[in-house]
Amino acid sequence: MPVAQDHALPVRRFLRPFQRVLGHTRRRKGCPLYLRGLMSPLERKSLQPLAEHVAPGEYAQLHHFVTVSPWQDEPLGGVFARQAQRLVGGRDAVLIVDDTAFPKQGGCSVGVARQYCGVLGKVANCQVLVSLTLAKNDLPVPLALRLFLPKVWTDDAPRCAAVGVPQGHRLFLTKKQVALQEIDRVRRQGVTFKVVVADAGYGNSAEFRQALSARGLTWAVGVPATQKVYSTNVELLTGRRSKTGRLLVPIPNEKRICVSQLLLSLPPHQWMSRTWRTGTKGPLRARFAIMRVRVADGGEQHDGSHLPGEEVWVVGERRSTGERKYYLTNHSARTTKIEIIRDIKARWSCEQVYQQLKEELGLDHFEGRSWRGLHHHVLLCMMAMTYLQALRFSGGQTDLMTLPAARRQFGQPLPRPSTAFSTRDPPCWAPLKAVSNVKICV
Repeated sequence: MPVAQDHALPVRRFLRPFQRVLGHTRRRKGCPLYLRGLMSPLERKSLQPLAEHVAPGEYAQLHHFVTVSPWQDEPLGGVFARQAQRLVGGRDAVLIVDDTAFPKQGGCSVGVARQYCGVLGKVANCQVLVSLTLAKNDLPVPLALRLFLPKVWTDDAPRCAAVGVPQGHRLFLTKKQVALQEIDRVRRQGVTFKVVVADAGYGNSAEFRQALSARGLTWAVGVPATQKVYSTNVELLTGRRSKTGRLLVPIPNEKRICVSQLLLSLPPHQWMSRTWRTGTKGPLRARFAIMRVRVADGGEQHDGSHLPGEEVWVVGERRSTGERKYYLTNHSARTTKIEIIRDIKARWSCEQVYQQLKEELGLDHFEGRSWRGLHHHVLLCMMAMTYLQALRFSGGQTDLMTLPAARRQFGQPLPRPSTAFSTRDPPCWAPLKAVSNVKICV
């Protein structure tokens, strides 16, 4: 086995805390093999071609490792949380809530149902996983990917049992509820961040926004153009009585208005052009309008409308293509507008993560049907992604190789990884040194 050089980032060192949690010797052997397969140049990274590439003759062992072996998910989640926190966590980090879909044929694989598939942009047969991504300075690290189970699954106990859905996951939860559970979990495990960001698929839910506020979290979410708001001067008319003297419920002294109508009525000088970051094709700019409002998500009235709720910022975005987007955020009233814009636009990082997980690491290549197998494959893909991100950006440098280039370099022929990991090895969570002339060794 080659000896690690001074500026190398050994896979062995990265894997030590994960392997301590995996415990059993066979699992500790299977983990680096499977990761090596995920980071190989294979076009298809389902179990059979992966095993043939990295461990000829050991397909049964790798299959057992991924689909049967009972890992301890909670301790593994804790390791991911510590790694993500070390790399990108802290007061400047953003936590991105989203979901990604895997189109599937048939209906035997866990969670497959006809539902909205973001990859295809329509309702289709697919699996949907709710995700958390932690990001800072355009460096995203996947933190959680958990399968969403539609009601057609949770209402069918024998079907859930056939694919090994744990008892604790057989109660139907909306995607927002799954996301909130995962947020609570990673916070318990020590992950810290500045703001939670999400698209309109989550931001359109008043319950989701209010649950984040109840947790003391700052959030910035997309909303549909029809989202209703009041001005900050709205007042509730109380003390009104009917002709019989009965006390009437309070009502606002102004009408609600859609965010699109509110921002459309603003004079041109209130729309400002801002650049939030520089992309591969140059500066990314758009025109924004930002103002304080009271969102209409308070108590429900007899006609179904809602009373004024929390005071927030409403943000409108006009892109050069003519497309318009709308957002709400509970950033404090003292927050600068450019800071709000940058936090909102940080959500693009999760799309980058999905693309790289699928194109570079085979996230959507798993062909098994079980809950355990799917989540084990997903965890290993996240592990590989985290390693490559740590390799690229260790020491705070942002001019290293791209993630595809790092994956291709790792995919060159390498000696078989060693499995002799001692539980007495020193901890490896100290910040990584700056990488120059990156070499990868196992």
